[in-house]
Amino acid sequence: MEKIVEICCGGYEDALAAYRGGAKRIELNSALYLGGLTPSLAALILTKRNTDLKVIAMVRPRGAGFCYSDADFEVMEADAELLLKNGADGIAFGCLNERGEIEKNQVRRMTSLIKRYQGEAVFHRAFDCVQEPFQAIEILIKIGIDRILTSGGKEKATEGVELLEKLQKTYGERIELLAGSSINAGNAKELMEQTGICQVHSSCRGWRSDPTTEGPQVSYAYAGEPHRRDYEVVDEELVKRLVDAI
Repeated sequence: MEKIVEICCGGYEDALAAYRGGAKRIELNSALYLGGLTPSLAALILTKRNTDLKVIAMVRPRGAGFCYSDADFEVMEADAELLLKNGADGIAFGCLNERGEIEKNQVRRMTSLIKRYQGEAVFHRAFDCVQEPFQAIEILIKIGIDRILTSGGKEKATEGVELLEKLQKTYGERIELLAGSSINAGNAKELMEQTGICQVHSSCRGWRSDPTTEGPQVSYAYAGEPHRRDYEVVDEELVKRLVDAI
């Protein structure tokens, strides 16, 4: 099977770096420091206009978890439709209930919307918060999800190898699995060989300084030292190394 590198991008500039680095598919977000939120339409439109990347657009209205109110989900559906109308090749999303189970109604509605635009329905790492992953994946397959992004229920995919391998062996013929979280050129090939998963997701994170992050008595920093005045970016060289590694 074809090996695929997907790069997690925080905006248009990140998408360009991923493209130049040799990636073929990205997950387009904003606010990666919150785990990734819905991107701007401008970032999507410019990416589709100036690259040939396949773009999976994140739909996530806020930080924290994935148990969404009716108002939250109304925004998610509206965002998803706008993104699909403007060229998104798919939507990454995830909806859980208070018990850490798949919120079936919301997932069905979102999947149906995505399919109306012939898009790919991707359930993101909300999957790693479910109480029963085997039960959850069965539900997602029945609903029609195309792909699941997962670290195997651990903080890092390299720590979740056991579950990733089991999921791939049991369900790999029925749904695509995308391994993500702390994937890099140094561990991607081995993880793919261990699990049998042929797709990896990576931020290939670098840092860029913005000296206006702090004023004399105020700070807009979100990272600790040594990156207190920096913001995260996709590092084109790290993308190249990852693509070459697999």
